[in-house]
Amino acid sequence: MFYVIIRAILRFVMRIAFSMQVEGKANIPEEGGVILAANHSSMLDPVVVGCAIDRPIRFMAKRELFDNPFLGIIARGLGAFPVQRGKDDKDAFRQALEVLRNGQVLGMFPEGTRSVDGRLQKAYSGAAVLAEKTDAYLVPVGIVGTNRVMRKGAVLPRGGRIYVRFGKPIIPAEVCSMISLDECSVRPKDAITNLMMEEIKRLVGSFSESPC
Repeated sequence: MFYVIIRAILRFVMRIAFSMQVEGKANIPEEGGVILAANHSSMLDPVVVGCAIDRPIRFMAKRELFDNPFLGIIARGLGAFPVQRGKDDKDAFRQALEVLRNGQVLGMFPEGTRSVDGRLQKAYSGAAVLAEKTDAYLVPVGIVGTNRVMRKGAVLPRGGRIYVRFGKPIIPAEVCSMISLDECSVRPKDAITNLMMEEIKRLVGSFSESPC
């Protein structure tokens, strides 16, 4: 109930303050484990993705967020759980596996940290590994506008428009049929990660001419 109430409030704010537009919601499976993998350039990104779909999302959030008593309570109330960035966090990985095996939606930012200029960074392979191990759908997400509305280091947001587009699900078992067999046989997780990031790049680029 807490999640639903907070999401309703934030959706209203996003529509009024930032004219948020969402495309491709039909690409998100209505049930079963799903990984939403999005580009990341603003603290607003988890809020934006959470407001864009109807299914509740469990986000992996940086551990530092939970060190703040107030923000930690809010984050946990919204279903987030901590992950230690840049390290092999086995507890966070196990919790992510549990989320997916329970048929829930997991939100991830494969780049690991916010981009300063909005450009895509090199991605970690965690989303691909989780998708492989659980047969979860891996849905790429392109977010545009949040880096201008609230760029990294900003304390308060400013005016602007926000766009979110969901791509078609990537099914790990089918990836080898879409790419070279050599690439898939050597490092499947890298092949899946590369395909995911190429799709995110395409989704972000599709808004390049949109007025923000």
